[in-house]
Amino acid sequence: MTALLGAPARFVVLTGLSGAGKSEGVHALEDLGYFCVDNLPVALLGAFADGVERDVAAEGGSPRPSAVVADVRDPNFLTEFPGALRDLRRRKALGTVLIFLEASDGALVRRFSETRRPHPLAPDRSVLEGIAEERSRLAAVKRRADRVFDTSDLTVHELRRAFMELSQGRSNAGLVATLVSFGYKHGIPLEADLLLDVRFLPNPHFEPKLRRLTGRDRAVQRYLDKFEPTKTFLAKTAEFLAFLIPQYAQEGKSYLTIGIGCTGGQHRSVFIAERLRRQMSGFDGVRLRVKHRDVTKA
Repeated sequence: MTALLGAPARFVVLTGLSGAGKSEGVHALEDLGYFCVDNLPVALLGAFADGVERDVAAEGGSPRPSAVVADVRDPNFLTEFPGALRDLRRRKALGTVLIFLEASDGALVRRFSETRRPHPLAPDRSVLEGIAEERSRLAAVKRRADRVFDTSDLTVHELRRAFMELSQGRSNAGLVATLVSFGYKHGIPLEADLLLDVRFLPNPHFEPKLRRLTGRDRAVQRYLDKFEPTKTFLAKTAEFLAFLIPQYAQEGKSYLTIGIGCTGGQHRSVFIAERLRRQMSGFDGVRLRVKHRDVTKA
């Protein structure tokens, strides 16, 4: 899929048909580092743009990019938006880009049926009537758009990926991978996407000299390093994650939490999390975080 824009956009205005995917689009832009405001009244667009211009001047032309969603949920959108858009485009420092999302009648009807929400222009009529009215009213706005994007055949993940391409390599946010060590006796982390159970490794808890230490202590590390299963597990897990993480990133996933559990969350899980941090530090486009949830618990 080609990129929506030929260059990174500093100020994006997202509009279009209800149900065409504006919420997914703005979430993807937010993950790219844009400061986003959904359902901003047209009357406030100018004030918002003033703030962005001040940031441009204060930061030497490289502020955090911004994006707003404006559409027919604002009762004054149809009458006030054309003038507001002309004002935005006169502000050359903003580099305003207008993206219009649309979809086929069939796709929109299906989406409204799935969410069971009424069409904003037809609360007391059929969804199809609301779609037809909105399509007609927004025809002039669509003609003014820099990009018109049909989302009819896209899944949420594909739409998200399309917006990720807006960055054109500008964003270095990448995927945030969090390694969470924990103890099974304290419960599995609810936020975990993947779980690694390392209770098969020898337990330093049963070594009197190591019992009060943690997996961050050199003595515990030397102890666990002696065992061949430790080395094999680390090598195979790093290889697995090197394959898996780019697949998640390609699907538009921004955050990945990997839970690493042992019995108490003090020795083995902490050690493995720290070693995986070291091995994954060379992964392209990945920001690593490590959290030892239960390391201080008895």
